Amino acid sequence: MSLLLATPALRLPNIAVDSSQVVLLMAMLAGFLTFAEYNAKSPSIVEFCDAGPFNRLRFVALFSTVFMLSLITKGKTDPTAVTNALTSIGMIIGNAIDFPFSPVRLVVLMLPNTADADVVTSAGLSYLISLIAMTAFLFLVRVLNWPARKGAFNVWINLPLFDPTAGGDVLLRLRRDARFNVALGFLLPFFIPAVVKIAADLIHPISLENPQTLIWTMSAWAFLPASMIMRGIAMGKIADMIEEKRRRTYANAAQENGMQLA
Repeated sequence: MSLLLATPALRLPNIAVDSSQVVLLMAMLAGFLTFAEYNAKSPSIVEFCDAGPFNRLRFVALFSTVFMLSLITKGKTDPTAVTNALTSIGMIIGNAIDFPFSPVRLVVLMLPNTADADVVTSAGLSYLISLIAMTAFLFLVRVLNWPARKGAFNVWINLPLFDPTAGGDVLLRLRRDARFNVALGFLLPFFIPAVVKIAADLIHPISLENPQTLIWTMSAWAFLPASMIMRGIAMGKIADMIEEKRRRTYANAAQENGMQLA
């Protein structure tokens, strides 16, 4: 986590000293919080701590996005074969999904015209990485039977923000939360640019001339929806596991009752 937050500051040239100090402080804080969560007996914030590789997959997706966008930005002043290849891939994907009413078009419309090319390239690469991450996680769930292949799933440890005793059937609540997360994940790429545009009209225009601002904005725009969809898929899978366990328990109880009556 520390390296993730520090990557843009480490890769980009001409970073101000004050900005580097702030990034260093945030990186140290993020590293400490992550270490504390994963070494605590009962995590308080981070979900699925004991159900890898869910969090590792999300981290790799976000780190890859930030790292590649940093390379693209650095390539404007120090071009290499790698930065040129990443720029070309991002531009191809961005132009392919830059059609009317698409998320990329909404992002471009909320920013000044001078930022069109950079935003399209960054959006295309970010979107590609998020789609790869979601596809990989869906493969883990449907084909590799995550998280059942690692043994028993502890709801208390892996879902610290979910209270099983809050009321209502746990199974119904999990399915409701799963559908809500998936729906929100699909809507966020359209909803975020609209909210930013409204806020910019009320306050002041948003500019992504700062490379770090562009990197983190586009990374969040692509990563948050993908993360929400992956969380929804995970909670849906957990609901399926609970339903299957209930079915087996009821079947065993019915069988034992039948044997006692006989």
